[in-house]
Amino acid sequence: MNSHSLKIHAWLASAFRTLLLGGLAWLSCALPTSAQPIVQEPSLSAWLLRMHEASERNNYIGTIVVSSPSQLVSSRIWHACDGPRQIERVDSLNGVPRSTFRRGAEVLTFLPQTSSVVAETREALALFPHLLKNSQSDLERFYGIRLEEGHRVAGLQTDLVHLFPRDRLRYGYRIWSERRTGLVVKLQTMSEDGQVLEQTAFSELQIDAPVSERQIARMMGNTRGYKIERPILTKTSLEAEGWNYVIPAQGFKATGCYRRTLAAEVRAEPVLQCVFTDGLASVSLFLETFDPRLHLKEGQQAVGATQALTRRLGDSSRAWWLTAVGEVPLPTLAAFARSLERN
Repeated sequence: MNSHSLKIHAWLASAFRTLLLGGLAWLSCALPTSAQPIVQEPSLSAWLLRMHEASERNNYIGTIVVSSPSQLVSSRIWHACDGPRQIERVDSLNGVPRSTFRRGAEVLTFLPQTSSVVAETREALALFPHLLKNSQSDLERFYGIRLEEGHRVAGLQTDLVHLFPRDRLRYGYRIWSERRTGLVVKLQTMSEDGQVLEQTAFSELQIDAPVSERQIARMMGNTRGYKIERPILTKTSLEAEGWNYVIPAQGFKATGCYRRTLAAEVRAEPVLQCVFTDGLASVSLFLETFDPRLHLKEGQQAVGATQALTRRLGDSSRAWWLTAVGEVPLPTLAAFARSLERN
């Protein structure tokens, strides 16, 4: 399995969900302190819009834990808002040490062990708010909403909303939001039979924390002693790269397609990545020239809510290697993989 593809997709998928839901990890702040608890069952569009249009008033500091049967990852987050600007720092608390700074579509990842900084501009994220505004009615075709009884999360009283899929092509979600501010503090991805596939939650959270946009920006700009690496992203499309496809799952839309030149990789040949989302779930297709030394075996695997599969495409005269990754049931992901045909 292409581990770099998995990391890229996992980051994008997390960012998509948190952009939409209004603040679990980045690029959103809490609703004004005058916000009221949800007292009646709203439409899905109204609830998502409430999360998306969170006011730019509150800063926060907290510890986020992502858990599934196969992993447990924790991070420390500092999030600050200054008018329309939002910025944050996320430090990993286990595994390889790293600090990730995000400001708009600008992302810097500091890797102390190699004294390097990976600097990227992730334009696909900037497209997402516009996608939400254009697809709310589509979301209601594919997801329903139900209020449930909330409980305390990280010492905070919450409201709980269950978003359930209307078909078997996608997963459901349960989202806890802090009652006073509307800040999302816990999110679960649910399987068709009601099992929790993955959970992201604050174990500790300080709202209105003493952290400033300027303070985090200074840390983000301090790259002294680090080598800066800038992977190159070139915007393109599947059609322009010689592929035909039909999106196999209703509600999903293409949000971006890029050739990625990975500066840190041994091979300089670009990898093609195309991203699809229905507004909650996302799927990434990675295509690269087949290399028998690297692409040893087709297969599939699951990490929490993320499914992945690899497949060889083409024939003996010209072959490609596909890595498909998504927070969708495996049959949906396989349908995306089957939809690709070479011109």
